[in-house]
Amino acid sequence: MPSGILREQVSCVIGNGVVLSLEALIREISELEERSNIPVRERLKISGACPLILPSHIALDQAREKQKGDKKLGTTGRGIGPAYEDKVARRGIRLAETLNPKQFAEKLEELLNHHNFWLKNYLKSEIVEFQKAHDECLELAEQVSPMIADTIDILHSHRKAGDNILFEGAQGSLLDIDHGTYPFVTSSNTTAGAAVTGSGFGPLYLDYVLGITKAYTTRVGSGPFPTELFDEVGQHLSMVGAEKGATTGRDRRCGWFDAAAVKLAMRISSVSGICLTKLDVLDGLEYVKVCTGYAGVGENTSESLMDVDRFENLEPIYEKLPGWKESTVGAKSMDDLPENARSYIRFIEETVEVPVDIISTGPDREETIILRHPFSSHEL
Repeated sequence: MPSGILREQVSCVIGNGVVLSLEALIREISELEERSNIPVRERLKISGACPLILPSHIALDQAREKQKGDKKLGTTGRGIGPAYEDKVARRGIRLAETLNPKQFAEKLEELLNHHNFWLKNYLKSEIVEFQKAHDECLELAEQVSPMIADTIDILHSHRKAGDNILFEGAQGSLLDIDHGTYPFVTSSNTTAGAAVTGSGFGPLYLDYVLGITKAYTTRVGSGPFPTELFDEVGQHLSMVGAEKGATTGRDRRCGWFDAAAVKLAMRISSVSGICLTKLDVLDGLEYVKVCTGYAGVGENTSESLMDVDRFENLEPIYEKLPGWKESTVGAKSMDDLPENARSYIRFIEETVEVPVDIISTGPDREETIILRHPFSSHEL
């Protein structure tokens, strides 16, 4: 669900690049309607080109992870990877196809035959029954069908009207299927360019790219993490930062800020400015460290990412900076921050070569320092 759904006078769009779980979407809609009385169905439009996540995708995802055992990738188990596989293999089912029940039934039967063969014969798991999956999917699709729209036309209508348009991404840049720590990645592109391909909004229409990163580094699931901490500082970051996976609830792994990895992320997404979050989590530490590179690796960090085993065993090169005892929670301006916190921010800017435009100093919406607004060309 786009976060803008919480605001009045905001049009929300789920573009064609999203693999869509009808069950999860309807659940989120119902929760928002019941708990907050938000008119989601009036504000939300969905591209009919969205590929669907089916029950068999979930079954495949979970059965594969179970079969891998200790070598599992650490997926969410929600069927996202298998859904993208079918999309690329050109056998996926799109949301708009549910509007034609006969065509949908034919495609679903063909797809389930393919999925069930693998579930039964290779993964030794239970198959997904056709009629149950068919009925459940069409029942959910009927609730969503009034929201299906030409989302490309909606976006360009807003562009022509001069309205502000915000593209909301998810996942970290190094989870990108092409540029991340393969194979410990997600199944799609998570860099800024995906906003273009996943929406039908041309690249020349983008004015500003906001890169969001914590003041330290975290990772959910398996995969290389050179700056990971296993000491009291790591526990501090995890506990004070309440580091739990949003989807799975798993503990996030925590470590020092990896400026080398962030600098790569800034490059591949052509980031204009950074939103630095959770600065307050570092409050009270005697010192803070920033990874500026890796031993034996030059400035070309991207080369080391080509070999995930090499990247996993890299030794970080740290710059040690003094910490701060004062609280940064709720600070509204740079002048409100301790000098050492300001120095930390300046060091990050110099190292990743991108300015910090927004600083989060607490979980509340108002606990934010805005130095340059993404929708404004001038400093506030």
